[in-house]
Amino acid sequence: MPDTPEITDSHCHLDFPDFEGELDRIIANAAKAGVTRMVTICTRLEQEPAVRAIAEAHDPVFYAAATHPMSVAQTPMARTDQLVALARHPKFVGIGETGLDYHYTAESARAQQESLRIHIAAARETGLPLIIHSRDADDDMARILTEEHREGAFSCVMHCFSSGEALARRALDLGFYLSMSGIAAFPRSSELRAIFSRAPIDRILVETDAPYLAPPPHRGKRNEPAFTAHTAKVGAEVFGLDYADFAARTQENFDRLFTRAAAWQGKGAAPA
Repeated sequence: MPDTPEITDSHCHLDFPDFEGELDRIIANAAKAGVTRMVTICTRLEQEPAVRAIAEAHDPVFYAAATHPMSVAQTPMARTDQLVALARHPKFVGIGETGLDYHYTAESARAQQESLRIHIAAARETGLPLIIHSRDADDDMARILTEEHREGAFSCVMHCFSSGEALARRALDLGFYLSMSGIAAFPRSSELRAIFSRAPIDRILVETDAPYLAPPPHRGKRNEPAFTAHTAKVGAEVFGLDYADFAARTQENFDRLFTRAAAWQGKGAAPA
């Protein structure tokens, strides 16, 4: 649909069982909604081959990989050289999602912090953006990101941002990006929308985190990349822009952060 503004779902999980056997239809639905690119995220490194295969089979799909903080205690600790090796693939566009989750897995906090620092080192070495998951860990997250950034710069997006104002400000001060998920579109998320409204428009991305967190009018149902458009329409309202302008700004932001995806020329292209 040529008149539909193009946007990118910067974070989804297309390898999850929720989408089994449906990927062609899911990607076609996304295209109809103007979602012409998506980044599918590998949360356990042993699953990287399956996630990579999805990106290889579908031109609009890129991928990233890491050990999710909630998986750190159950899986071998990632190694920087392992992540750097994975990053050689031309459709591998980010290091993540990594981070800290003290809501469900606070007992592994120390291991999560070690894992996060390993992933930061990989982001620094590869030049690819770090993709951060943070839940109920604002103070430690702000501290580690600040400490590590002093040791050497790296780029980063705070995926599915739903933390407090202080962490948002620290991330923005470090030059990082905030990503709006369906949470930002929930009726009761007025405080979160206010945090986004005070951020520079050139640091905003949109995502689904599909199959989770479907925005209205699909809340409570399986999320999918096409629904990025619903969150982006709310984002346009938050920033006082029309939808086409907001979509264009988030596209520029995505391209600036995910440079390898921006440079992709189609199947068979060489790494950027």
